[in-house]
Amino acid sequence: MARGAVVGGAGSGGAGPDGAAEEGGPKAGGAAAGRTAPRSDPWKAAFIILLIVALLAVVTWVLLGSRLLVVREVRVAGLERMDRAEVVRALSVPTGTPLARVDTEAAAGRAERLRLAERVEVERSWPAALTVRVTEREPRLAVRAGDGFRLVDHDGVRIEDADTRPGAYPLAQVRGEVEGNPGVAAAASVAEALDGALSESQARITAIDARDPGSITVELDGGASVEWGDAGDGARKARVLEVLVGEHPPAADRVYDVSAADMAVVG
Repeated sequence: MARGAVVGGAGSGGAGPDGAAEEGGPKAGGAAAGRTAPRSDPWKAAFIILLIVALLAVVTWVLLGSRLLVVREVRVAGLERMDRAEVVRALSVPTGTPLARVDTEAAAGRAERLRLAERVEVERSWPAALTVRVTEREPRLAVRAGDGFRLVDHDGVRIEDADTRPGAYPLAQVRGEVEGNPGVAAAASVAEALDGALSESQARITAIDARDPGSITVELDGGASVEWGDAGDGARKARVLEVLVGEHPPAADRVYDVSAADMAVVG
């Protein structure tokens, strides 16, 4: 009996900790083998792709092919002398054109060919309009035109004609064609520099002789004149002239020479 107990104990020991470990090993391995990585559903991926393609197609159709986002109105701002209908025609963007298809830069370029348009900006105003902002050319000078006078801008572009001389603008003298004339640009630059520098009580600019753009002469009412030189350094010359006129009021045949602003002379 004792020997049998020993034998039985040995068998029991084989089923002890070591045996338990051996028995547990296969079970753990089986559980790991039973767990598999989740597989993606190909139908779900295909559905998402088709949904994205469909959304892109709808957006493209709405922007380019439908009648929902098309030009129905053209808003024009900044007009004083120009005609709105003329500007709209120059844009050449028919009503009903999809807004996304409008080449705003090209449309602005076409409108800028109008004589009185200096700058034009065009932008889309969703959902159904174009907004056009026009900067018109402004008169800077008067020039003789036949028996009358013509108001021109800094490029010599005609703004309007008048039978009598417009008193608010200096009379410019240049050689050759007025439009695109460098003398006109120089005279306009001088007029702009002097704008506000001299008060009406001090002196009023009556004429600018820019037949030689490198040696410009400004005539003041009452017979005084200003030797301006070229059109450069205009703001500084205007400040010097303002001081000179304050110290030596204009008189007939008085000459202010500001052609060299550092060495201004009154004669």
